[in-house]
Amino acid sequence: MLRIGITGQAGFIGTHLYNALSLNKEKYECIPFRDEYFQAEETLDAFVRQCDVIVHLAAMNRHNDPDVLYKTNIELVQKLIASMERTQSKPYVIMSSSLQEERDNLYGRSKREGRELFNQWADRNDAVFTGLIIPNVFGPFGVPFYNSVISTFSHQVVNNLEAKIEVDACLKLIYVGDLVQRVIGLINGYTDFTDRTDLHGLNSYNLTTEEHRGAPKSTDPNSQFSILNSQLNKPERLIHVEHMAEYKVTELLEKLKGFRDTYQVKGIFPDLNDRFELCLFNTFRSYIPMEHFPVKYKKNADPRGVYVEAMKFCSGGQAAFSTTVPGITRGNHFHIRKVERFAVIQGKASIKLRKYGSDEVIEYILDGSEPGYVDMPIWYTHNITNIGDGDLLTMFWINEFYDPADPDTYFEEV
Repeated sequence: MLRIGITGQAGFIGTHLYNALSLNKEKYECIPFRDEYFQAEETLDAFVRQCDVIVHLAAMNRHNDPDVLYKTNIELVQKLIASMERTQSKPYVIMSSSLQEERDNLYGRSKREGRELFNQWADRNDAVFTGLIIPNVFGPFGVPFYNSVISTFSHQVVNNLEAKIEVDACLKLIYVGDLVQRVIGLINGYTDFTDRTDLHGLNSYNLTTEEHRGAPKSTDPNSQFSILNSQLNKPERLIHVEHMAEYKVTELLEKLKGFRDTYQVKGIFPDLNDRFELCLFNTFRSYIPMEHFPVKYKKNADPRGVYVEAMKFCSGGQAAFSTTVPGITRGNHFHIRKVERFAVIQGKASIKLRKYGSDEVIEYILDGSEPGYVDMPIWYTHNITNIGDGDLLTMFWINEFYDPADPDTYFEEV
């Protein structure tokens, strides 16, 4: 069992990392962290003593006074180092840094100098440290106006607010789920290193899992996700994490507006065959208010009966239907990448959702007399129960074929 602590656990990347690690409780134990631990040596020391690995994500990203931002980020690093030295602890430390390191601003300086402080700590204590230079991170549940321009635009587009572009910069992007897997790969590699096993497989692991416009294809080992130091056989001190795609700000905004017009307004799923588009779409729909659902279908009735257009999608996928007898519940699982629609055609149903890590349960009541659908957000465990007197007929659509070797299905009671 590997004990992992995440400073900044409650933040955007920290939450995604914590959740991903918690899916494998037999392998990882997440040591809880709260931001106030930095305010008391005793609690910070207690946290540090428990950790085999510390992922240092805690940082201030924005502040009206750049000096406050710089001072805060440096102090967080200094406090963590002081705690490790007080407790004589030598966990493997992974620090997230930014492309801003290359720019002449106080935030970039705080990340660059903080990384150097960890380097010095590792040298003094014969410890293991890796700094990650990370592109612009996007993904679901980010805080608008703070974590990412994509979070901000998604919030604005979904709510029909004006989105303003100050600089039409070209952004190098990585999806938060992909970044989390890279961090977990480092952690696993460190475990192999400490067990003195072969790291050859990790040495050749390439960050570029998908080819996207703007993401260079390279055979240079320095541009790959290599954690072996050829001489010391230790994790690398510095890794430049490759981006998955590169777009101008205006291009991103247009894509999000397209999702609104096609999906939010018309209920049509966009083309999700491209991985970046899928990640961007899952990010966008995480900002749609839960009150948007259930969406009622338009019924076209005539003397012959009723006709309803149930599913429209611009890419492939898998459609299915189920019948459920009264009182029976299906589901109680969640997905972290799949896009899924539940459409109630006949009978009466309760659809319940709960965000992973939250206690709040959201319930929708649907009745086949007014057919409608609910789309399942990623990271929301969900179920459907027949609460009627007769059989419940439900149609399902999911954006990919079911693969028993990679089901992307995690069971948890709503």
